[in-house]
This record gives sequence, C-alpha cells and structure tokens, in this order.
Amino acid sequence: MKQKKLMLLGGLRYLLPVIEEAHKLGVYVITADYLPDNIAHKYSDEYCNVSIIDKEAVLKEAQRLQIDGILSHAVDPGVTTAAYVAEKMGLPFQCSYKVACILQDKSLFRQFLSENDFNCPHAKGYTNIEEALKDVDYFSWPVIVKPVDSAGSKGVTKVEKKESLKAAIEIALESSISKHFIIEDFLDKVGAQSSADIFSVEGKLVYPAYSDQLFDKNAANPYTPAIEIWPSSMPQEFQDDLTEQLQRLITLLGMKTGIYNVESRVCSDGKAYIMEVSPRGGGNRIAELQDMATGQKLIKNEILKALNMPLDHINAPKYDGVWCNYILHSSRQGILDSVVIDKSFRKKYIKDEGLIVAKGDTIHPFTGANTSLGTLFLRAESRKELDCLLENLELYIKLKIV
Repeated sequence: MKQKKLMLLGGLRYLLPVIEEAHKLGVYVITADYLPDNIAHKYSDEYCNVSIIDKEAVLKEAQRLQIDGILSHAVDPGVTTAAYVAEKMGLPFQCSYKVACILQDKSLFRQFLSENDFNCPHAKGYTNIEEALKDVDYFSWPVIVKPVDSAGSKGVTKVEKKESLKAAIEIALESSISKHFIIEDFLDKVGAQSSADIFSVEGKLVYPAYSDQLFDKNAANPYTPAIEIWPSSMPQEFQDDLTEQLQRLITLLGMKTGIYNVESRVCSDGKAYIMEVSPRGGGNRIAELQDMATGQKLIKNEILKALNMPLDHINAPKYDGVWCNYILHSSRQGILDSVVIDKSFRKKYIKDEGLIVAKGDTIHPFTGANTSLGTLFLRAESRKELDCLLENLELYIKLKIV
C-alpha cells in the first residue's frame, strides 16, 4: 500500500506531537513554511520552502508532492490556505474555503453571528483609520480593537477613552496581514473565558470542551493567556447553551469532521457568547493536554480525518482529575540564569515539562505565546488543590533572570 503523505503548514514546536503521531501511523510528513530553521523541519520527512499565506504557491507544491492530506494545526495564518488546497485537491477539511475565510476573519465572523441571531457584541470592521474615528459614538465604551486576522492576543487593545483609539488601531494594523481591523464593544465577562479544542464528526459536535483561561494582570500584555484549566468552572447551563450554539453554527456553515479551537465566555448580561471558532487545533499545546487529561485522541483523529482514514472512537470528554496548562513567563527582560522547580512538586504535580529556553537565552516580557518560556502540564485531584498550588507557585518554581 502506498505511504500516505501529510502536509503540515508551519514549523513551530506545536507541530511536534502531530509529526510524532503521524509517524506512528506510518505517514510521510512534509512541513512547509519559508523559515528552514524552524524546529518542526528537523523532525519531518521533508521540508517544503513556501510561504503558507500564499495559497496558490502552496497548492502548486501540494500538487507536485501529491499529498493525501493537509493541516494547519495550531498555525493560524495557514488555515485558509489549508482549506483552499484541500478544496482544490478534493481532500478532507473541516469546512469549505469560503467558510474558513469567514471563521478566520473576525469582522466577517461577527457579521455572520449577528445575521444568524447568535449572541454577539456590537462590532464593525474597517480598513481605514479615519473611517473608524468617525464612528466613535457608534460603540458602547470601552471597546476592544483587534486585527481581523490575527490569532490570540496579538495586536489586541482595550480602549477606555476615545482619544486613545487611534493608537490602538495602529497597534492592531501592525499585527494584521490584510491590514483590516475590528472595533467591538468590550464584553464584561463573568468568571473565566474558555479556550478549548472541540471535535465534530459528519457535522455532529461529539466532543464539546470548555476550560478556564486565566490571565496575568501583571504581564506586559494582560490579554495573553497565562493559565488554562480543565474542566471549566463555567456553570453547566452555560456550557450546555454554548454546545447548542456551536452545533447550530456547525450546521449552518455546513462543517463536517475535524478539530476546532473555540473561545467563549459568559458575560455580565447573563448570556454566553461564542467569541472565536477556528478550524484548527489551538496553540499552547491545548489538544495535547486535553488528550492527556481525557485519554482521548484529538491529534490522532485530526490526522486520520485529514488522510480520509477511519477515526478512533471519540465522544464527550471526562477528565481524570483537574489539569492545568501553565505558561511559564517573565514580567521583565533579561538573561535566563536558571529555572528551578521543587523536586517534590515536580514529582507529584507535573505531568509534562515543555521548557523551550536554556541558560543564557534572552528573555522578553510576556506579550504573547511567542515570548513564553514554555509550558508545564499540572494535574491535581481537585480544583481547590490546584488553585492553592497556583496561588503559591513562586514557592515551587523559581525563575532567575539577570
């Protein structure tokens, strides 16, 4: 039987578990981006030098290489390209190229939500700073300004005063590939926001998941997630409501089989909001942690889906204890001298260490996932136990920066 070929867009460390799982399945892995020194290329079977945002160039290479599947796992800029290539080559993908373009553009997604009667903040997209400044009275202040096409917290600013809007727009434009931005009413959340990976099979949401995403208010960017906890403390009624909303979204957009990273929150108006849905696995190793915490196989199933192979059984997750993805980070710049972790803490609570820095490395203040020092997966028996650990983390983990 001919060996299956899987193309992975990007080259970051988040692809390593995907490459490892694909190799276990006997799959030939091609990694593609324009940075040959990226770490994933050292582990793949072949490297393809191409810009992942150039969909025609990627399609040409994918056809030349005769790939059997394509993914942009945890790599937000490649999602629409992966959908485009899959559609042109008749390969499996979560959704059509048109739908991927809606999901990946915050302005188009807000428009879709509003037109289809989903809970949605007051929002408007722009390409022109002057047009946006004319609309200051259209919004209920404060507002959030975001690039329409940037993942996570890059380029995102909360704006309290109208005179600060222009500077926030300029920050958003710096992080936007398309030079489009969106302004929306700031939704005052109750409890923690959720960021988790879900999975659908033939249009049915079989694996809904929710987390508590917490932030470090002392970080250089206070909107960058620093801690994610499963299962979520969100009241079950809101989780059920969001699951119904997500199922309706999947149905309306004709989405089929695959993984999605979903951000959602409950707000002070008593409503649950879908904030973002992206047809890819999330960054910060979310699928890896969820697989460890539930014993299920999101990453393996996403590979099987991409290659049109039968899936392993997958259903609503049950968690073995309480799990936390702690993003190791610094609030100041300097040179790393050491990361010292208490031995008994490591033995009892740490299930995986993903440090990506070494002594002598330059450390930057925490502004996004790209400035983290790595991740620690922690497991506790109860939420109370985990909360106690997190409140006293400086007793167990010591960063020495000079």
